[in-house]
Amino acid sequence: MKHTLIIAEAGVNHNGRLDLALELCKAAKEAGADVVKFQTWITEKIITHNVAQADYQTVNTGKQESQFDMLKKLELSYDDFIKIKKYCDEIGIQFASTADEKWSLDFLVELGIPFIKIGSGEVTNIPFLRTMGNKKLPVIISSGMSSLADVDVALRTLREAGTKNITLLHCTTNYPCPMQEVNLNAMLTLRDAFKVPVGYSDHTKGIEVPIAAVALGATIIEKHFTLDKNMEGPDHLASTEPAEFKKMVDSIRNIEIALGNGEKVPTKSESDISKVVLKRCVATQEIKAGEIFTDKNLCVKRNDKGLPAKYWDLIEGKKSTRDYVADEAVEL
Repeated sequence: MKHTLIIAEAGVNHNGRLDLALELCKAAKEAGADVVKFQTWITEKIITHNVAQADYQTVNTGKQESQFDMLKKLELSYDDFIKIKKYCDEIGIQFASTADEKWSLDFLVELGIPFIKIGSGEVTNIPFLRTMGNKKLPVIISSGMSSLADVDVALRTLREAGTKNITLLHCTTNYPCPMQEVNLNAMLTLRDAFKVPVGYSDHTKGIEVPIAAVALGATIIEKHFTLDKNMEGPDHLASTEPAEFKKMVDSIRNIEIALGNGEKVPTKSESDISKVVLKRCVATQEIKAGEIFTDKNLCVKRNDKGLPAKYWDLIEGKKSTRDYVADEAVEL
């Protein structure tokens, strides 16, 4: 049975507070996530001062301010992340974070992240892709806002820099993402085009799309995670609260079991049931030894004895080797 890696994307839902970040770690562990993931950056290194917010950020925060000001308030320090990583180790959940620039990447690699997560916004960032590829760690790359050609260039850049282990996540960069923009079949397009493991990074409301993604073959599910959707911040509204996240995890684990091994054979329970449910050859009237079996003296009925109906053609036209009474199971 496969084990889908489930990432609770805490992201910036700590609102710039270490105490909330630690609460998110604990809640993610209790909800069944394999990984709790954050985002690590130095605001001055990733954005100029006057860049406007994305529309969803303005709507979700209810504020009109620059992206710089918004991100600065959400920034955690490296010391904070050292404490978060230590806490994750203590409670038994993997810590990960997306680096948005090379200084934070160096810090996270030294801290001991299990993989490099590349956000959708960096798919076309060739210099940074080369820097990440040089680390030679496993890479998970979200593909929101990207064309197939963009993804192709990103993969070639990472591989040329030294990365061998890459998983592609289909993603739609909209928070929340409406169903008509999900295009989940694009995950299969990525798998078929690039022959790499695929997964899904979800921004929809609800949990049905990630579950469907696992049924389609996703090896990783990333879902935004918050303590409370009503908290102030750009991503809370498109995130999942602990109880709903746990329901998603439980559903995914059930789907993994239900997918099975793909071999089409009766299960043990079906074999037991078939003994009294599947039809068998039965005499419709008295049949004497030496008499020919025909559709006049044979029928099929449920019976726990006798020749299964699938062998009808083997018995019709043959001679009976003994006497039968009506409704008695017939054998060769």
